Amino acid sequence: MTSTTTAPPPAPPRSAPVWWRRPWIAPLLMVVTAFLLFSVPPYLTLDPSLSRLPAPEGNSLYHPLLVAHVLFGTVAMTTACFQIWPAFRTRHKHGHRITGRIYVFAGVLPAGLLGLYIGWHTAAGPSVRVANLVGSALWLLVTLVAFRAARQRRFGDHRRWMSRSFALTMSIVLSRVVNVVATIVLTPQVDTTFGGSEEMMRYSAASIGVWLSPLVLLLITDWLLDRRKPAARRPADPGAGARVRATNA
Repeated sequence: MTSTTTAPPPAPPRSAPVWWRRPWIAPLLMVVTAFLLFSVPPYLTLDPSLSRLPAPEGNSLYHPLLVAHVLFGTVAMTTACFQIWPAFRTRHKHGHRITGRIYVFAGVLPAGLLGLYIGWHTAAGPSVRVANLVGSALWLLVTLVAFRAARQRRFGDHRRWMSRSFALTMSIVLSRVVNVVATIVLTPQVDTTFGGSEEMMRYSAASIGVWLSPLVLLLITDWLLDRRKPAARRPADPGAGARVRATNA
């Protein structure tokens, strides 16, 4: 009698994800679109009086650089949505690479570098200044690490670091929400905690937004990445080993 080994059948082709199996894609695009439609138009007029961030007195560079920061940030937010869209990434690999380069070189890098200047010259106080500087530097660093991993074809690392870059890109949206909530909570304390200074209260609310938002999104991102690790380590066909060991007497 001869011993035979049964080879495992070939794995079925992996089907590309479809949009309706990712229910967060449509709400994400809607939120980003609404945020950009609300935030960007005042800066397209190039009128400093319409800016939501007042320029420091005597600084004629601040507003033009702020406008450029907003426009490059718009590019980053738009292309980031396509970068993390599983169906687009799977079906349009060439498009994924193109939007990835746009995200890095026409989005994050110029927006992040300009963010360092804008953050340094903010009028919202030292806490917001430090938060903006740290956030911009971290945004640049995380994105460059993600890009380097892609160049080295370490795609698992690339996706993890790009997820963190995406979280930092979208933290501006959450910071606006947190700022509103913080303002509502702190307003009754203007006469007590802030000594009657409404300006100090607004600075404190802005500080809570710019510190808390990226921290929360990064923690959520790493929690989601950790949840996926056990699934990634599971063998594709648990019964393959048993079939290979099966023999006929």
